[in-house]
Amino acid sequence: MTLNFFQRFLVIATACLGGSCQKPALNTPETAQTTKSIRTSSGAEMVLVPAGSFSMGRSQGADTSPVHKVSVSAFYMDKYEVTQQAYELLMGVNISKFEAEKNPVEQVRWTQAAKYCNSRSFKEGLKPCYDETTWQCDFSANGYRLPTEAEWEYACRAGSQTAYSFGDDPEALRTCGWFKRNADKKTHPVGAKSPNAWGLHDMHGNVAEWCNDSYQAGYYKNSPASDPRGPEQGSTRVIRGGHWAASPEKCTSFYRMNDAPELPDICLGYDVYGFRCVRSATGAPVK
Repeated sequence: MTLNFFQRFLVIATACLGGSCQKPALNTPETAQTTKSIRTSSGAEMVLVPAGSFSMGRSQGADTSPVHKVSVSAFYMDKYEVTQQAYELLMGVNISKFEAEKNPVEQVRWTQAAKYCNSRSFKEGLKPCYDETTWQCDFSANGYRLPTEAEWEYACRAGSQTAYSFGDDPEALRTCGWFKRNADKKTHPVGAKSPNAWGLHDMHGNVAEWCNDSYQAGYYKNSPASDPRGPEQGSTRVIRGGHWAASPEKCTSFYRMNDAPELPDICLGYDVYGFRCVRSATGAPVK
């Protein structure tokens, strides 16, 4: 039987009312509804990153393969990169090149980021994670630390498995990150670009972010499947995320960088290095 236009319209409308015409949400993880924001007693905004599993890495790349399934426990992560204002309030100095209170702090060494984590822990009456002599991290402590590489990528992806949390199109990066094509050779106030599905801003640009892990090019071949924390030893530390001087390819969820935790010369790249803090989801203070 041939349907006329009106009959076809009724069939389509009925199907849509029944839900069969609804568009699936892109890159929206099933756990997205469980995420929430908190404000710590020291005033930092953090996002609850729910526990889950994801495929870490990228098959095309000497140090991003093999792609492997990783499970991550729940943790809280700073909603924004640590700002110059927040850093100066705790550390007493602004070490940044592009001075502005709401811009991310940069020219940061790994050891300086770890010291900030300890200072923030002390301020909130929490047990610091870092031994400032050996720089070993006590993961059982309830204070702040830098994210593991797996935690960072899991949080950045926010349920996606595409090159970026928003998809594979690098042109869309302009709405989500500050990078070489739109940053005008400088950093910008945190949170000015769209967040990912879990409410985290600037994961794909502005400043690159220090992770807790030591770097090893072939680590993915042997890394644990549950809460991996990087190799036991290494001369450099992992850096993740894009930055104001990066190409789109270096702003992806999986791209890896690394550098020495302390270098005497800031001209070697520290004006693109920043960080954000994480802590255990157990007993996190909520206002």
